[in-house]
Amino acid sequence: MTRKQFAAKVAFVAVAMLALSSSWVQTAQAIKFTIAGQDAGDARSICISHHVEADTQVVVKVKVGNGPHQKVSVEVTDDTIHQGQLWKKDNLLDELQRGAFLNKEAGNVLACFMNVLAPGYKPDPKYTRVVDVDFEIGSETIDYLKLAEKEKLKPMEVELRKLEDLVKEVIEDMEHLQRREEKMRNTNESTNARVQWLSTMTMFVLIALGAWQIVYLKQFFRKKRLID
Repeated sequence: MTRKQFAAKVAFVAVAMLALSSSWVQTAQAIKFTIAGQDAGDARSICISHHVEADTQVVVKVKVGNGPHQKVSVEVTDDTIHQGQLWKKDNLLDELQRGAFLNKEAGNVLACFMNVLAPGYKPDPKYTRVVDVDFEIGSETIDYLKLAEKEKLKPMEVELRKLEDLVKEVIEDMEHLQRREEKMRNTNESTNARVQWLSTMTMFVLIALGAWQIVYLKQFFRKKRLID
């Protein structure tokens, strides 16, 4: 094995381990919370946000626990200037609901939940429902079981495909971070150059002002015959 082949193999293993660690972190995106029943006129939503890059497939999975005389709804939007509605579901039941969409612009995706009581019922601590929400992003949204059936892949090939997709995502994230670093570096260099020019101009202005003050004071004192 040559040094180049060894280096390439080490790089692939490192990226693969990073991808696996990234996938482990991404799987910890499920959130479980309790939402209290509220009057329709005073109902306020509880929102959960997740940052998503541009042109990324997103799947939001929601499951709501049982609760009498309550109606839970969810609305998924983005925080761009367009404030687009990506997915909406009213009267969530005790079954898994799945909303899939393509996030076109980079930003935060917000899932907002609201629990409204039926007419005639007032808010009470006993009127609550448990909500489970999970964000799946990028390669997590791929159904590898269907992919394996479609392409007739073996279990090992499916795992390799998962690893390949994760490595691609990690590389894309690293390239994105590199572009951001270059942009920030250019901004810092431009700011430093402007500060340098401003400092130089300020120094010349102060020198000129000091020279003018010396000349003016000499003329003033000579007029007053205080100096020769």
